[in-house]
Amino acid sequence: MLNFSKINIILIYLIFILISIFSILNLQNKDNVFIDKKINLGLDLQGGSYLLLEINSDSLIKEKIQSKVIPIKKLLKDNNLRYQDFKIKDKTLSFKTDDIERFKLFFFSKKDNLINPYIDNFRSYELDINELENNYIEIFFSKFGILTINNSALKQSIEIVRRRIDDVGTKEPTILQRGEKRILVELPGLKDPERIKKLLGKTAQLNFRLVSENSEFGVDELISETGEMLKISKRIVMSGENLIDAQPSIQNQQNEPTVSFSLDRLGAQKFGRATTDNVGKRLAIVLDGKIISAPNINEPITSGNGMISGNFSFQEATDLALLLRSGALPTPLDIVEERTVGPDLGEDSIRSGIISLIVGFILVILFMFYKYRIFGLIANIALISNLLMLAGVLTILEATLTLPGIAGIILTVGMAVDANVLVFERIKEELKTEKSIIHAFDTGYSKAKITVLDANITTLIAAAILFAFGSGPVKGFAITLGIGIITTLFSAYFLARHLTSLIVLRNNNKEIKI
Repeated sequence: MLNFSKINIILIYLIFILISIFSILNLQNKDNVFIDKKINLGLDLQGGSYLLLEINSDSLIKEKIQSKVIPIKKLLKDNNLRYQDFKIKDKTLSFKTDDIERFKLFFFSKKDNLINPYIDNFRSYELDINELENNYIEIFFSKFGILTINNSALKQSIEIVRRRIDDVGTKEPTILQRGEKRILVELPGLKDPERIKKLLGKTAQLNFRLVSENSEFGVDELISETGEMLKISKRIVMSGENLIDAQPSIQNQQNEPTVSFSLDRLGAQKFGRATTDNVGKRLAIVLDGKIISAPNINEPITSGNGMISGNFSFQEATDLALLLRSGALPTPLDIVEERTVGPDLGEDSIRSGIISLIVGFILVILFMFYKYRIFGLIANIALISNLLMLAGVLTILEATLTLPGIAGIILTVGMAVDANVLVFERIKEELKTEKSIIHAFDTGYSKAKITVLDANITTLIAAAILFAFGSGPVKGFAITLGIGIITTLFSAYFLARHLTSLIVLRNNNKEIKI
């Protein structure tokens, strides 16, 4: 255990130096960056914004129930079931039929039922029925159907929220699911969340509709960006789903900020057909129920590229392009809680954490030096090396350090010397019976190895479980603790063991006490 080949020695110190160099990157000047890597500070350490969002799925449930109208009417016709007085009201639809039991037989069929799927996870159907008076039926989403809609909308919303925030350039945001309908967003370093709130508050439902006084599909009256009241067709020529990309740009002629967009193949075909058939008419571009632009169609646009103008500032054009690129939210998001953490509180937390670390570090160093003398010094060198490597690995991963993360580092300091204590105490026992000092140290390291590994592996498993099932702060604690365990084992069984071997081999013929 005390013999090291030259290759092993080179590898040990090369790994230590390479990893430790990264810890120094956290001290580099912002104006003179050598490698752009550092440990990021979490919301509780550097301040920032905290938002708790909640999906509002009412509009989505209404859309979903409306999408069932044609399939249910087809089911009734295909099975020769008479019906009348078909109505849609909010989240339900109702109609009258003479044979309710026969309808229920088809409606609650488990085989190839596309209208009312059977949800195996909940052992229930997506839709349910209420039987009303005079042979009326009311159809609505079941409790499990609504839960399925909410889960799907929440997952999609989290992905779109992440895209929007990433495009803004916010460093190390935390975006997590909270319960069945909520999303937690933490934005370290962001003091003014107004722009983010505006971006997240828009569903970004984009569609293109013709300006028309009369339409077989009906018309809506909306106010344009210039304040003009326009009647537009309810028929959607093309939706934002067909957008591939959107970027802010400047129109050369008027030096006006605009948004250039490109469409997929299907969108280009739809847009080309609509602009070819309606040259001379106006096309309204509607975002979240508001007209942002209603230009004239001067010529067919078949290239799949277009431009949106609307008296934007460049910031508004940038944000609109970002919204279109990230995609539309399936439901509106409501802000149910908002907090801003000041940087002063973060500085106090850092100061308290550093003081705790320094005090614990000094006490451990003094104890080890008092208890084991020269070998205590070796353990202390290993401890310092351990902290440098821990900081280096966190820097390589560009991890976010939170207050619980600092607690994990402090715990690592306390645990780091455990391995050396176990080894040294085992060597003491061996020195009582062994005449050969080298053999006593060698046996001590060999016998203590299993105990040290068992103790640290069990802690590592606990850290892995905390990381897998914990929330943001708990994950931060688990990461620093897990990395600290690995660097502790490396520093104890490679660095400290090599330094110990140097002293033992040079003093082979002398009496060595621990």
